Amino acid sequence: MRKLLPVGLLVLTAALAASPPLRAELTDAQKRQLFLQSREDIRPVPRASVTPRPKPTPAPRTTPRPKPKPTPVEEPEETPTPRPKVRPTPAPEEEKPTPRPKPTPRVTPTPEPAETPPPPRNTPRPVPASTPPPRPAATPVEHTAPIVVEKSGKADDEGFAPPPPKKRGLFGLFGGGPKYAYLTPGVRSAIDGARVKKGRWKYIVVHNSGTRQGNAKAFDSYHRNVRKMQNGMAYHFVIGNGRSSGDGEIEIGSRWTRQINGGHVASDYLNNIALGICLVGDFNRDLPTKAQTAALGELISYLRKRCGRVQGRDIIVRAHRQINPKPTDCPGTRFPVKWLNREFHD
Repeated sequence: MRKLLPVGLLVLTAALAASPPLRAELTDAQKRQLFLQSREDIRPVPRASVTPRPKPTPAPRTTPRPKPKPTPVEEPEETPTPRPKVRPTPAPEEEKPTPRPKPTPRVTPTPEPAETPPPPRNTPRPVPASTPPPRPAATPVEHTAPIVVEKSGKADDEGFAPPPPKKRGLFGLFGGGPKYAYLTPGVRSAIDGARVKKGRWKYIVVHNSGTRQGNAKAFDSYHRNVRKMQNGMAYHFVIGNGRSSGDGEIEIGSRWTRQINGGHVASDYLNNIALGICLVGDFNRDLPTKAQTAALGELISYLRKRCGRVQGRDIIVRAHRQINPKPTDCPGTRFPVKWLNREFHD
């Protein structure tokens, strides 16, 4: 304020000089008021500031708003004008290869049986051709071998077992041996004609066919053609029940005459050392006939003599279910197994 006072006085003096002469002198109060008014009219001029000016703050960037996509205007669908159908020109057919005709299987005509003379006495009866095959459930398994038997070295060849000697009766005539009701001379001759090695057979296994009728020919056809067994019937012997063959009639299979292994037990090793005897019948429902039981006893006794003793004892006789590695009910729940074990014990 001190610096401004001289300036104010100068202004006041100039104002008084320029104004017309006053009629009277101003009072102190008026002077003071005029001073105050003149001071208010004087504006102080601010000095230039040395402080640097602040940099202008940049304006925040504004994200441009996305322009709205123009809404597509659905144009009215044009109804296609149907074109006239033009029939295609048929292309030339390609030559198709002519299919070869399938070869017609040859049918071998069954030769008509020639008239044969009546069979001699004591010869097995001929088998009728219309015998139905046995049920598959009773068919033995030939190729499985769950039993493993270790052998030490090769067995020595002991030669062939001789057939049982024929006993002489009164006055040196033949016929003094046991009497057979079902083991006929023809059957015994066929059994003796095979070349049996000593120690070849160690077991005799008894089966039932599971069917109420059948014979060796029917079983051979079924095993060969259906079961695909190359050697035919799986058993060595069959005993009939009077329906497709005689009651108690003993039939001999080719496995005995050729002295080859059977196919009646679920073990290859046992099949190679066990003879198989099959009784025709289903012994879960029926009993074997008395003729079958008697014929079975005669056949087992004769085979034991024919094959000879093995390690100082007779051949072991077992029912199928007593020796088969897999569970089976053969030769049936009604077959007299106790009688078999008692009659032919070890």
